[in-house]
Amino acid sequence: MNSKLAEIQSYLFGNKRGITILYVLSAIFIGMNCYLIYRDIYYLLFLPPFLVILYLYFYSLDKILLLIVMVTPVAINITQFEFNVGISLPSEPLMLGVLLLFIMKLFYGNKIDSRMLYHPLTIAVILQLVWMLITSMTSDLPLVSFKHLLARLWFVVPFYFLGIQLFRKRSNINRFVWFYAVPLIGVIAYTTYNHSQFGFDEQAGHWVMEPFYNDHTAYGAILALMIPMFFGFVFGKVYSKRTRVFAFIVLSILLGALVLSYCRAAWLSLAFALGVLFIVIFRIKLKWIFFVSVIFGFVFYIFSFEILDRLEKNRQGPSANFVEHLRSISNISTDNSNLERINRWQSALRMFEDRPVFGYGPGTYQFEYAPFQRSEEKTLISTNAGDKGNAHSEYIGPLSEQGLPGMLLVMAIVVLFIRTAMRVYRRSDDPEVRMLSLSLMLALITYFLHGTMNNFLDTDKASVPVWGFMAAIVALDIYEKQSVEITQAETGVKE
Repeated sequence: MNSKLAEIQSYLFGNKRGITILYVLSAIFIGMNCYLIYRDIYYLLFLPPFLVILYLYFYSLDKILLLIVMVTPVAINITQFEFNVGISLPSEPLMLGVLLLFIMKLFYGNKIDSRMLYHPLTIAVILQLVWMLITSMTSDLPLVSFKHLLARLWFVVPFYFLGIQLFRKRSNINRFVWFYAVPLIGVIAYTTYNHSQFGFDEQAGHWVMEPFYNDHTAYGAILALMIPMFFGFVFGKVYSKRTRVFAFIVLSILLGALVLSYCRAAWLSLAFALGVLFIVIFRIKLKWIFFVSVIFGFVFYIFSFEILDRLEKNRQGPSANFVEHLRSISNISTDNSNLERINRWQSALRMFEDRPVFGYGPGTYQFEYAPFQRSEEKTLISTNAGDKGNAHSEYIGPLSEQGLPGMLLVMAIVVLFIRTAMRVYRRSDDPEVRMLSLSLMLALITYFLHGTMNNFLDTDKASVPVWGFMAAIVALDIYEKQSVEITQAETGVKE
């Protein structure tokens, strides 16, 4: 195919006849476009970028992946609630194109790297997709479930399976992060300007990021996810001074935006990631972490009545004051946001009890949970219409939709990712690899913790960086390990 393209290019640009044909075709296109614009028809304007993108699909797929990364932060979701049909433009159509091309290449005999295919994290991802297929077939709403599965495929295939190949070149990991962050800064500027029009009011902070993010929790989750990466760029001495200065500027913007997001879950997730960073740096052993966790659990059990009584007395609501807003996290008596989460979780657990193995089907929670609500647990923002979100948990949601195996597979992916990241960090002597593996791990830890209170992996905004970061860790694990083995073979030295 490349040779045929070279022949066409040589014919068009290598002789006068070819150049003449090119000029004639250009003149025809311009003439037709002028006529159609005169008639208020503008579709032909999209032909040149369409042809460029089509060319990149077949001859430079890595550029398509980076293009998708770049447009994702500014993509706008268009949803038809009645049939749960929604699409994020322009990112998801581009992802669908990558998925179709991937399938087509598989049929033409293109082989997948066996090291990637048999990696433990890849096996867990494949098992999750297979289980989603099975539970889609047993779903109460098969159309909704298969659409949900298709969306998961066009997230996972481009940014996990093809992402691993993209990240064989280590510099593409940095490009991936920067390509996502730069347009995100544009969204931050838009959000901050809108927020300033309302005096940075806490309530306004819930929606001023629309239409790019549907609310402040999704926005805050992505900000927290990106902060560890730029923290690594700032303190990674392998980078040039100019890169570190730009990274510091971006990091400052992200931190400021996170504070103004008023997203308590994002604040907590970043604080937790900082705690993990200290554990890694000071090499605190797992047995001590387990020991301290057991002690805390025992103390909570002994004083559970007193603790719950204290929590029920906390009536601090959301506030523009940072400290007061943090205190509202533990308000389970009057805070409608907290109470509604509990209502959704309780409903999801009852759905699990009703169908513990296969669940109600991927993506069906919001259409099925209403009968499982109890009147005493409902809040002022409760609804039976299925139009105000899902189970608010990356773990409890799959439990209700895909049964116990669904939740266990999510947890397996989380554990295997962290295990892989730590192995790369400890094994490598390369400062950049160590910095990247640690930053990627901390970044996804913020998301995995946030995932206990919200879930966004059914959106492009979160799926692109989450699956991309997982792919980056697997790529570092496979290809950096290969380079270490080659060096050892050459020197005769073993680990």
